[in-house]
Amino acid sequence: MTPHLSKPSPVLFLTALDLEYEAVIDTLTDLRRSPSIAGTRFKIGSLPGGSGDAVIVVTGKGNAASAVIAERAIREFEPAAVLFVGVAGALRPEVALGDVVVASHVYAYHGAAERPGGARSRPRVWDIDHGIEQAAHELGRRYERERRAHPSGQIPKIRFGPIASGEVLHDAQESATLTWIRQHYEDALAIEMEAAGLAKAGQLNKAPVAVVRAISDRADGTKTVTDRDAWQDRAIRNAAVFATELATEIALDQQSPANAGRAAGASGTVTTHGGSHGAVAETIHGGVHNTWRPS
Repeated sequence: MTPHLSKPSPVLFLTALDLEYEAVIDTLTDLRRSPSIAGTRFKIGSLPGGSGDAVIVVTGKGNAASAVIAERAIREFEPAAVLFVGVAGALRPEVALGDVVVASHVYAYHGAAERPGGARSRPRVWDIDHGIEQAAHELGRRYERERRAHPSGQIPKIRFGPIASGEVLHDAQESATLTWIRQHYEDALAIEMEAAGLAKAGQLNKAPVAVVRAISDRADGTKTVTDRDAWQDRAIRNAAVFATELATEIALDQQSPANAGRAAGASGTVTTHGGSHGAVAETIHGGVHNTWRPS
């Protein structure tokens, strides 16, 4: 094992769907393939303004798939942060189509025990990383200022709150799943199928994670209608743009003298197995700013 000079760690993007993957890819530059890992294919690119590197991979649907691929990616790339990016169904009436929901915490809502008197919830909960949450709130305030300055409806509202993660694609006005969530997770803003797996992988690997989901439907049986009205495409783009701006903030934080000392020539070490390679840390002078440009 050979130590060598390190450069800032990349930000890792995970998506469940190809459409979500393509939306994130559209925000990156200098894309190139990375060697596959046990068949899993990754791409590496640059964040806006050259602020840092990004790695992106499609996990497929479900918490089991997201956990396996997330752990594989975390161990290989040692990212500064892991962002799961995509769409979700709204669970509360105040959450509008197109809104971006950043998970304050993730509920794995399927944990339960069947008892003679009925099922009893056995909740599992993971909090978002504090540093990412702070950066996301700062970015959310910036969005809100833009919304007030340009009240055209093109700039999405950024919401923070719990996300419910399970194994059911929910698209019915009433169901046992919806009743269960209302009884035990009534403050959840959105429902999806991958965040719990990501959260567990992050916990086991001590990697900071966050979940960025835009609302494409209301999880109430109207998904066909909202998809026909292009809400899925719009929501995917909203999530991808916000997540990339959040990743840029995270990358810039890594390059601050307080965090890395790289501007003064300080270096860290990483370890390679079965060989060695060199990397030179880079410093960006000045700021990189992202502005929402509605299509």
